[in-house]
Amino acid sequence: MTTTLPRPAEANLSEANPTPSRTVGHKGNIIVSWLTSTDHKVIGYMYLISSFIWFCVGGVMALLIRGQLFEPGMDLIPTKEQYNQLFTMHGTIMLLMFGTPLFSGFANVLVPLQIGTADVAFPRLNAFAFWLLTFGSLTAVAGFLTPGGAAAFGWTAYTPLSTTTFTPGVGGSLWVAGLAATGFSTIFGAVNFITTIITMRAPGMTMWRMPIFTWNALITSILILFAFPVLAAAWFGLLMDRVFHTHIYDVDAGGAILYQHLFWFFGHPEVYVLALPFFGVVSEIFPVFSRKPIFGYKTLVMATIAIAALSASVWAHHMFVTGSVLLPFFALMTMLIAVPTGVKIFNWIGTLWRGSVTFETPMLFALGFLATFTFGGLTGVILASPMLDFHVSDTYFVVAHFHYVVFGTIVFAMFAGFFFWWPKWTGKMLNERLGKIQFWILFIGFQTTFLIQHWLGVMGMPRRYYTYQPEDDFTWMNQLSTFGAILLAVSMIPFFLNVFITARSGEKVTVDDPWGYGGSLEWATSCPPPRHNFTSIPRIRSERPAFDLNHPEAAAHTHGQLEGSWTEPEGHEAGERVGASGDVDGKDRA
Repeated sequence: MTTTLPRPAEANLSEANPTPSRTVGHKGNIIVSWLTSTDHKVIGYMYLISSFIWFCVGGVMALLIRGQLFEPGMDLIPTKEQYNQLFTMHGTIMLLMFGTPLFSGFANVLVPLQIGTADVAFPRLNAFAFWLLTFGSLTAVAGFLTPGGAAAFGWTAYTPLSTTTFTPGVGGSLWVAGLAATGFSTIFGAVNFITTIITMRAPGMTMWRMPIFTWNALITSILILFAFPVLAAAWFGLLMDRVFHTHIYDVDAGGAILYQHLFWFFGHPEVYVLALPFFGVVSEIFPVFSRKPIFGYKTLVMATIAIAALSASVWAHHMFVTGSVLLPFFALMTMLIAVPTGVKIFNWIGTLWRGSVTFETPMLFALGFLATFTFGGLTGVILASPMLDFHVSDTYFVVAHFHYVVFGTIVFAMFAGFFFWWPKWTGKMLNERLGKIQFWILFIGFQTTFLIQHWLGVMGMPRRYYTYQPEDDFTWMNQLSTFGAILLAVSMIPFFLNVFITARSGEKVTVDDPWGYGGSLEWATSCPPPRHNFTSIPRIRSERPAFDLNHPEAAAHTHGQLEGSWTEPEGHEAGERVGASGDVDGKDRA
């Protein structure tokens, strides 16, 4: 006979796990409190805000580039050198000051909440990493203030173009030094996330019960530790060549090819450092708005591990045209990495299949991600073939592919995450109508901008060119692409308006889970969470503890099916909350 005990009193997490309270420098001074905070949520918000600011700065640069290419002979950008500086800093900002720190922002806010802990393992290191990132980013763009201007050799910084022989001036050296600092910031953050996830999970939160986003954050952090030190070494050598006139990358000694190997050994894993966290974001969203569990949880995790492992063996597909790499091996490995990626797409579609799908704004952005990323993956398989890559290498075909993969992943998933977790972060719901208007303008603008660039590349328009000839027949395609870029810029207006209206008069959230079907632990605490994240946590018996808490009947039915003649043990009712220690009575575990 099963005996049902009365619900125990909820234990206070701040008493069970004492953590220093946040100190405010001056009463009511929010800015001072944020700038001096070690709260993972506040640091995460600062990452998100600073990343979005850099996104806007990089977007303005992209608009100037597209305006310059609107028709042959445009002089919107006065000199070719300034054009080179713009596309260099556009790529640098979008990848290393927006995309990578955006991962740190989402991970900082969500990972401790999802694993049921009060903070990250090293709060002060966390704050230091953010400020080091800010310092490094400002240093890298400070070249615009120097007489010679900013770095102008492309975000890849290929030698010998990036040496002082061809790119003199302090701007290039500031770029290298600043980005080296941001790289160390990313490494520090990765160490923090790995330690937090491995050592600070709540009782019952086994590895195979972690949310998909937390899994992806862990694997991404491991990938960072593998790839970023190589980049730091490559750029340290470049800085030595620029400042102390060493000869590490001398052309006569094969230095140009050496640099490409070092850079792309970092560069291709970096693509997945950018992508994997946002795979995790949409993997949290699809189940909620399909009203069913994620399809193939363990398969998704294994596919993520496979992608991370294979990403370290495909770097030289960026070097097919050099003639110095083994074409069959790298072509095969590049095609092989499409297999676990395809498994993920299959899992996401399987989650949607026969679900009770609703189309709230987070779901629309997640579906937009799925469409654009899938198309970008298909063009990636094309580029994996050396015969085709020889034809379109360094053309706008590569630009289009890269933006479908990176922009299609990061930006669509970013807005999906913003709309999904905004009520959890702020306690207010963003406006659905404005969100849907933004989505459609963004989606149409993106397709208009980048789809046509595939044809531009096939017809032979090189990337990074300041202008082109009228007889090349590129004009109408560039004009269409520029109109699309304007739409992308316009799509930001509804978002800014949405944030402003929501902050002033937005709908307040009065429940822990405003979407109703959240699975991970952040949906089992208040909106916004308290300083220590939880006053109590639910029993963790699956990868969906918040769903088990809020829907005890469905949880009992599911666990009963999985475990046969399953009976809830005494004091372990579905929907029961427990104390910080994980025990029903709030006492410490033996």
